[in-house]
Amino acid sequence: MVLLVVGLAGLLTIACRPTTQPPEAVPGNALPGNFPTPWYALNQNPPNQAAFELGKQLFYEVKLSRDGSVSCGSCHRQEAAFAQANQSFSRGVNNRLGVRNAPALQNLRWRHSLLWDGGVSNLEMLPLAPLTNPVEMDESLDNVLVKLNADATYSQRFAAVYGAGPITSQQFLRALAQFTASLTSANSRYDHYVHGERGGTLSIQEVRGLQLFRKSCAGCHATDLFTDESFRNNGLDASFASDSGRAHITDTPRDRGKFKVPSLRNVAHTAPYMHDGRFATLGQVLAHYDHGVVASATLDPQLRQADGRLGIPLTAKQQKDLEAFLRTLTDTSFLSDPRLAKPQ
Repeated sequence: MVLLVVGLAGLLTIACRPTTQPPEAVPGNALPGNFPTPWYALNQNPPNQAAFELGKQLFYEVKLSRDGSVSCGSCHRQEAAFAQANQSFSRGVNNRLGVRNAPALQNLRWRHSLLWDGGVSNLEMLPLAPLTNPVEMDESLDNVLVKLNADATYSQRFAAVYGAGPITSQQFLRALAQFTASLTSANSRYDHYVHGERGGTLSIQEVRGLQLFRKSCAGCHATDLFTDESFRNNGLDASFASDSGRAHITDTPRDRGKFKVPSLRNVAHTAPYMHDGRFATLGQVLAHYDHGVVASATLDPQLRQADGRLGIPLTAKQQKDLEAFLRTLTDTSFLSDPRLAKPQ
């Protein structure tokens, strides 16, 4: 997997690029003013309506799996911010069960690294992880290209965007990135509030939750992306034999038990929570930080209090306030935008 990603990285730089269109012509590619500079810049793969529609078709295409049973969209559902609601682990080919919770796919243009362990560092490479995973799509890139090139409709659609000729790995990966890069969520009540827009009001309880969040949570869930893109051990376990987290990639003891800090946008719709989906509700998550944090060698320093306590002390009222604020991060337009839905 690692060798494949490294090998393709150079090839992608010479991929054909579709004609540039204004960012607003493609869903989600207008850059929100309260977001930091994107990591995957617009000019790296200029937004194009035909390429976006092609990428969307591929995202929902079951032909990408070995047995034609699952697509990217099977495990990443729009109504759950492109996570999979109420599923700790997703089912792949032959009903095989995955080993990590399917993360939400949103605001990927701003992600420095992807997956729970950061095993992918380029958005265009992201599909290779589920594509080649034996418990997910269990396919090879070569076989996918054979199937796509044998399909007259796909051949025509790729030619319309990238020019005549066989469909290549560069074209395939960049077309998919046209869709995944468009999954921008920045239209919640919180966003209207910070922009001072009409209707952008928060209740007294939600404001209390916001103030508490900024004091106690924003050290990890930073900026209006609500993640600092780091890898941290948040005290779920004392040992990590079943899943070493970031250390699976770095093979470094100091990274054992560390996982990517997820964005909290649309968090009310992405349950269950954590890399293994162990918590079913936001209330359980907040209770964990109050009294469930477990000590280990790599536990994040922010979860060690000066008095020796572990976690983030939260009263029952504070937990309710925080949950009320987190619900203001729901972007209903993103969760229901028909332009992002599975093609009919």
